[in-house]
Amino acid sequence: MLTDVEFNRIVTYVKSHYGIDLSQKRVLVNGRLETYFLRNGYDSFEDFMSKVDKDPQGEEAKSLIDVLTTNHTYFMRENVHFEYMEKVVLPYLKNREARNKDLRIWSGASSTGEEPYTLAMLLMDYFGLEHRMWDTKVLATDISTRVLKHAVKGVYLKEVVDPLPEKWKRRFFKSISAEQYQVKDELKNQVIYRRFNLMDPFPFKKRFHVVFLRNVMIYFPDDVKYQLIDKIYEFMEPGGYLFIGTTESLNKAKTKFSYVQPSIYRKKE
Repeated sequence: MLTDVEFNRIVTYVKSHYGIDLSQKRVLVNGRLETYFLRNGYDSFEDFMSKVDKDPQGEEAKSLIDVLTTNHTYFMRENVHFEYMEKVVLPYLKNREARNKDLRIWSGASSTGEEPYTLAMLLMDYFGLEHRMWDTKVLATDISTRVLKHAVKGVYLKEVVDPLPEKWKRRFFKSISAEQYQVKDELKNQVIYRRFNLMDPFPFKKRFHVVFLRNVMIYFPDDVKYQLIDKIYEFMEPGGYLFIGTTESLNKAKTKFSYVQPSIYRKKE
């Protein structure tokens, strides 16, 4: 069991490095770190944290955030967003980018890959035979190396894949056992996975047309949340769309984004 001092040290470290507020998650932090320490042979909290502090980009620091973050997602999650993409956003972008044929879409909290793969399937389906003439690769980032490995591998339980449209399952997945499917290379090649901390300076050379940042800002305090939203606004094309979780919202007095409908916002053209 962590002492008050140890718990506060973890909370301070995670908030300062990743923007995530765990101050109300003591039971979760205690349980997950206790299991991790036992499994990896640590004699003390101090032994573990000294390694983390010594190398913030090292394996132990990465393991810390892997252990403490919760990643829950599934294919077609909050399907209203994908319907809006198909009916409104993609027709607009197809017309606007007809000359360049370059769409830049970022899944900023990609977790185990269901969201970016859903976006990639939607894009390939929407453009059809024209797709080979367009660059629609999806950038997918997450802070957790564990979930990124899962996403890159692209193996999912049958029950996870089953809700997808039948034509997508046939085209984009192959059965590898009675209970598992794997993403085919045709789809896998449409997603670029990278580890990225949303608190770091943005390294992007071009601005995005669409950003999905769903169900991650609930872990950020308000000041961190709106600093991040400001950064995203600056790295979006005029007229670009931002999708956040359906249980989330932005205060219009604190952001330059224009409200479109619940959980969908847009940068002014």
